[in-house]
Amino acid sequence: MTGPEPFTGLRFQLLGPLRAWRGTTELDLGQMQQRVVLAVLLLHADSPVGRDQLVDAVWGWAVPARAANLLQRHVSGLRRVLEPDRPPRAPSGLLAWTEAGYLLTPGPAQLDVRTFDGLIEQAHTARAEGDRAKTSEALHAALDLWHGRLCEGLTGPLVDAERDRLAERRLSVLEERIEVDLSLGDDFDLVGEIHRLTVEHPLREGFHGLLMLALHRAGRQAEALEAFRRARRLLRDELGIEPGQRLRRLHARILADDPGLDTGADSHRGPTAAPEGHAPRGTAGTGLPTTVAPAQLPHPVAGFVGREEAIARLDSFLPGAGEGAGPGGDGGTVVITAIGGTAGVGKTTLAVHWAHRVRDRFPDGQLYVNLRGFDPSGTAMHPAEAIRGFLDALGVPAKRIPVDPQGQIGLYRSLLANRRMLVVLDNAQDADQVRPLLPGSPDCFSVITSRSLLTGLVVTEGAQPVGLGLMSGTEAGNVLARRIGTRRLAAEPDAMRDIIASCARLPLALAIVGARAATHPQLPLAAVAKELHAAGGTLDLLGGDDESTDVRRVFSWSYQRLTRPAARLFRLLGLHPGPDISLFAVAGLAGLPVGRVRPLLRELTDSHLLTETTAGRYAFHDLLRIYAGELALAHDTPDDRAAAIGRMLDHCLLSAYRASRCLSPHRDEPITLISAEETVAVEEFADHDEALSWFLAEHAVLLALQQQALSSELHAHAWQLAWTLRPYLDRGGHWHDSVRVYRRALQGALGAGSTQGRAVSHGCLAYAYLRLSQYEEAATHIRQALDLYEALGDPLGQAHAHRTLTWLGDLQGRYEEALDHAWRALALFEAAGHPSGQARALNSVGWFCSRLGRHEEALGHCERALRLHEEAGDRFDQADTWDTLGHAHHRLHHYEQAAAGYERALAIYRETGDRYNQADTLCSLGDLHQAAGDPRAARAKWRRAAVLLEELGHREAAEVRARLSGDPEAGSQENAAT
Repeated sequence: MTGPEPFTGLRFQLLGPLRAWRGTTELDLGQMQQRVVLAVLLLHADSPVGRDQLVDAVWGWAVPARAANLLQRHVSGLRRVLEPDRPPRAPSGLLAWTEAGYLLTPGPAQLDVRTFDGLIEQAHTARAEGDRAKTSEALHAALDLWHGRLCEGLTGPLVDAERDRLAERRLSVLEERIEVDLSLGDDFDLVGEIHRLTVEHPLREGFHGLLMLALHRAGRQAEALEAFRRARRLLRDELGIEPGQRLRRLHARILADDPGLDTGADSHRGPTAAPEGHAPRGTAGTGLPTTVAPAQLPHPVAGFVGREEAIARLDSFLPGAGEGAGPGGDGGTVVITAIGGTAGVGKTTLAVHWAHRVRDRFPDGQLYVNLRGFDPSGTAMHPAEAIRGFLDALGVPAKRIPVDPQGQIGLYRSLLANRRMLVVLDNAQDADQVRPLLPGSPDCFSVITSRSLLTGLVVTEGAQPVGLGLMSGTEAGNVLARRIGTRRLAAEPDAMRDIIASCARLPLALAIVGARAATHPQLPLAAVAKELHAAGGTLDLLGGDDESTDVRRVFSWSYQRLTRPAARLFRLLGLHPGPDISLFAVAGLAGLPVGRVRPLLRELTDSHLLTETTAGRYAFHDLLRIYAGELALAHDTPDDRAAAIGRMLDHCLLSAYRASRCLSPHRDEPITLISAEETVAVEEFADHDEALSWFLAEHAVLLALQQQALSSELHAHAWQLAWTLRPYLDRGGHWHDSVRVYRRALQGALGAGSTQGRAVSHGCLAYAYLRLSQYEEAATHIRQALDLYEALGDPLGQAHAHRTLTWLGDLQGRYEEALDHAWRALALFEAAGHPSGQARALNSVGWFCSRLGRHEEALGHCERALRLHEEAGDRFDQADTWDTLGHAHHRLHHYEQAAAGYERALAIYRETGDRYNQADTLCSLGDLHQAAGDPRAARAKWRRAAVLLEELGHREAAEVRARLSGDPEAGSQENAAT
């Protein structure tokens, strides 16, 4: 039986943003994760991809809970898009499931990367036959297929690896195409194109060689030799190396005026070492990167000029910079460069520009974080939050991140050990905020920006301070020239000087004025200078220490140019605490539909009053946020400001509530949300994955907004927002954030006079303290919660409080007391007619019966609990019941049934990312194998459990390690029960 015919009628583009067409109609490929799945399948076209291999290729280390289910959902979505006419249940002719995995079979001409490969093969065949014209034609056609980087905008281990591989291949083909064109002696000028490529890829010797050859053949021998000197100087300055043998040999032939260079007779090899033979077929790599190389640097400012002295000083501190290098130049000590200076002087711009300039020297990646040390909201980032962000960027799954902050710092530094990475710590408050973030590897380099001098770092860590003052007049003029042209400036020198003076030589102000002047080329610079002068009267400082650096005059001038709706939005954005804001949140704040907000945001970004940091997310410079807030106080009534803040918090709360229900659809104790305006825009989430991505993006914003809710006396928002965060904070292991959030929630509930809010917040706080093994605090808060639920006459709330008390009793070894609380919880759930709660309580009863030696009774309770869970479709809590069944069978020496129960529980815990319970069940499996006479299997389970517990920073890790060491006391209580 033959396989299906290749599916026809579709075209796919990978060389650029991922796109697909049916005929001339472009298809909507769905959300980002679904597009990544399609990209991976296309990169493995005509080869089956196993489910596990596909999960690894899409998510790498960061495998989400229920990855298999998510994968199936994305595949089903792709089938609906790509094969809309396929009858239900009919086999797919394009994306099929085989015994070896998913198989995508596009036709030969439907995939641009295959067309690219075919054209390169044609070029090499023609070249081998000596037909240079056909070679050139095929290479030009191949390069014309590129519309950007591979799968622009998508990310994933395989996509990222293939993007780098194909980008390198494209450059090699580009070198070969230019070499062939030079050998043809075409009359068009290639010098300009090659010169641009040497600027874009300064360390690529092939392009320098092509430029030298092109200049020589154009009769510009002196310039060809100068091109070699520039290349040599660049390589020596940047890498401390001499040019390679091929470039040196070409230089010698130009010096000797070798006639062979003029004829192109030997250009088949040429200066660029064109690839020999045919390039490998296909586009898929055979492996994935073994480590994640993050690239977190923000986009550099276009047209950066000036600051040569500061850049030279920064360069001198790099390892291997020679004499004058700072600490670390000879290895051993981490180099930290503190860039100090007032607000708006360009510290971040310089740090990011320089980081991009030297990023090739740090091949293992670049980390970046804005520490918000001088944020207008006053909410500086805690070092633990920054560390957690770095661990996420380094590809550490949430389930493998330790609970304890010191454990997270240790993991972070371990991951950076022996790696060459650049760490940019922007907007630091003080040395204490920075110290935990410093890598311990001598191969890493840290750059810190701060308005403070950070003298402590200079003294104790050997940081090298780089003071940054105002730009010189010449530098300021160059900044303007890059934006509006030297000719225009030269025509009005007096106006240029007036503009620079009004901008106080600050890059931020110059960028704003330059944007206005560039978009209005008909406006004389004298008119711009006059407007600027009239914009401000007696001006005071915006967030700096030197009155000469005021930029309110420039801000005012630019603000006055805005349309009224954009001006209103600018003011309202000043009420948001940051650090950034999404498109939907802007719509909520403004009380406008998303469609009406987009053009206003475009107006603000075009005026350089707002920055789109990533697609759909926006941020202010600190000074602009302060200025916008001042305008809101001056021009908007208190009622208008209060209404905007209310809308903003309504959007946040309602969106977080929806996301929370996606993460935990069977969550009990629902709250009654406060009423909100009908016009408030609310985020929508298709599934668990989208909700989790939203929480990850909004993490810092949600915490800042909760604090703002308290400051604005919107107390109900403060405690209800905390309730919505619990599933995300719990599963992500953000225990320390949880404690801060629920403490604020208690303040909010007290301020709102809400007994329910106090009860819920005490219960959440108790749960967080239990996770941190702080039992006294947990007991205090859960008993307060129980008292409040009893006063409210809320049976469900009481039932949940009793369940938390069973957990506390279990951890403290008080099993009789815990069993009593389990029975109370069961009675309350039954009285409320709550089957899911009954199932959980029955499992607790069964667990403590087994703990007390009543194993047959435990089996009966747990089997009933399992039936209720299955009827309710509550898969997550089935795991606890399977674990209890395993425990009871184990104690009854039913080893086969016990192993089956433990394995079922372990599979669900892995699926949901519950690390502690994975470790606990692995310990139980180890005990089971030991009792069954298989010590080798027991040690394997204990070893895996120990790794998980150590990653969590959990005290039980030492007990498991003791079992592995053969300590006879280790695990004696559990083993004695067998």
